[in-house]
Amino acid sequence: MPELPETETIARDLDGALRGAVVRSVTVVRRDVLRGPALPPPGARILGVHRRAKSVVLDFGPAGRMVVTPRFTGALLIDGTPDEAYTCVRVALADGRTLRYHDVRRLGTVALLDASAFAAWDASLGPEPLDPTLSVERFSGIIRGSSRAVKSILMDQKRLAGVGNIYANEALWRASIRPSRRGRAVTRTACASLFHELRTVLEESIALRGTTFRDYRDAFGGRGGFAARLRAYGRAGEPCARCHTPLVASHAIEGRQSVWCPECQR
Repeated sequence: MPELPETETIARDLDGALRGAVVRSVTVVRRDVLRGPALPPPGARILGVHRRAKSVVLDFGPAGRMVVTPRFTGALLIDGTPDEAYTCVRVALADGRTLRYHDVRRLGTVALLDASAFAAWDASLGPEPLDPTLSVERFSGIIRGSSRAVKSILMDQKRLAGVGNIYANEALWRASIRPSRRGRAVTRTACASLFHELRTVLEESIALRGTTFRDYRDAFGGRGGFAARLRAYGRAGEPCARCHTPLVASHAIEGRQSVWCPECQR
């Protein structure tokens, strides 16, 4: 599913392309993706687009903020030729362009939140890992303040926003930490390494416009280029890029596949 680098790429694309655009009409094709009855009214102007956690937020000012969480197969596409069978919401703009929410499995969600609802949603999420105000000390407190598996902590959106399975696997491999290690057992030195590696892998993926295996597309239908740089995720059975020991995999943590090196991740 789109994680921080993918949703950040989409949000930046949309902000550059749609800031100032005015809504002409909204057509709901698949109502099951909506969370709430409202969508931006005709005449609403897009004041900006940004990312929060794994969601894309379109700011319509007094009309509210539209929060789109793509989950596994969702995409926000500007014009292009998407398969109309999978178009869920169509936003026609006054300049003739169309923004579509396209979702094959329809597991993503679209919600228009007023100021108080948006504030409550935002407050329910943890800090952003790329926020310059997030210190290594606070990050260490997040990790070491729990007895859960460190990978579970990284993916807990209430503790840290935006990290999912792909980048948790990658950051832990880079920091030489086993995914199942308990947070309380991670030393402060190891936390500092994990903090650095997590930020680095997220920034590298953003620079390459995210990771595409099958479904993820940016706002213009393009694919992300980070998959070739993955060193853990999706590479079970392959030799570790550091020590050449075969990587192993398990679904024991949160039901998601963890991949690690049994030799150099402790």
